[in-house]
Amino acid sequence: DLRKALVSLAGAENPLWANVFRHRFGGDGALAGHAVGNLVLAGLFEVLHDPIAGLDAACRLLGVRGRVLPMCAQPLDIEADVVGLDADLDAVRRIRGQVAVATTPGTVLRIRLHGSGHVDGSGSVDGTGDHAKPVACQEAVDAVRAADVVLLGPGSWFTSVLPHLLVPALRDALLATTARKIVVLNLVPQPGETTGFAPHRYLDVLYEHAPELRVDTVIADTDSVGEPERLRAAADILGATVLLDSVAMADGATDGADRHDPVALAASLAKALAQSRRT
Repeated sequence: DLRKALVSLAGAENPLWANVFRHRFGGDGALAGHAVGNLVLAGLFEVLHDPIAGLDAACRLLGVRGRVLPMCAQPLDIEADVVGLDADLDAVRRIRGQVAVATTPGTVLRIRLHGSGHVDGSGSVDGTGDHAKPVACQEAVDAVRAADVVLLGPGSWFTSVLPHLLVPALRDALLATTARKIVVLNLVPQPGETTGFAPHRYLDVLYEHAPELRVDTVIADTDSVGEPERLRAAADILGATVLLDSVAMADGATDGADRHDPVALAASLAKALAQSRRT
């Protein structure tokens, strides 16, 4: 996620390093499939002995406009309660690890963050391990509190978006900030963690994990919402209004994936901010 954020914010004047960060090694050697950007980041973290300094150096390398910060400065594990993995479809199983949660064939009910413990090959947890509360990156907390606008989404809902609300200090900052809070919904469900999700379900899950959170606006692609009233009802619980707009790439991405159109999404964000200023 850090690598993708860096590439997304990279300056357009010199695209070389952005392309390098995107590149994955080919062949069948030890590095096959690995993204060059992740290796560069790992090297920066080791050389500078500080992940924040490493990310700042990567920002300079890529000509990033802005700053990319982690939510925590130490590694974390994600754990999920999932149903639908056993013969008894209502039986709840705990699984741990980002890949296990993101690709589960079951239905994710709830997620938690904590320190590492033993995980078997299937991603199931043995019930042991450190459950210490995650410590937020102070720079990220300060940035949220000082922000004018906070965006939640789009992205992997359980493994990328919701975790920010499970780090106590960051959650407190998201609740306390005077920034306008905007949720940008995904265009389509993600196979695995959100298979079968209707648009309103993303907001239901957000409320279940952070019932105190209040949101100003929910942006959703018009063609992705089959039941606008259900989405508006879910948004209303969060204190938000719904802005339906055409924000998907008209012809799809070059790799066939569904993606937001950056220009259209920027225009929708401008509309949302104008609406919230009026209210």
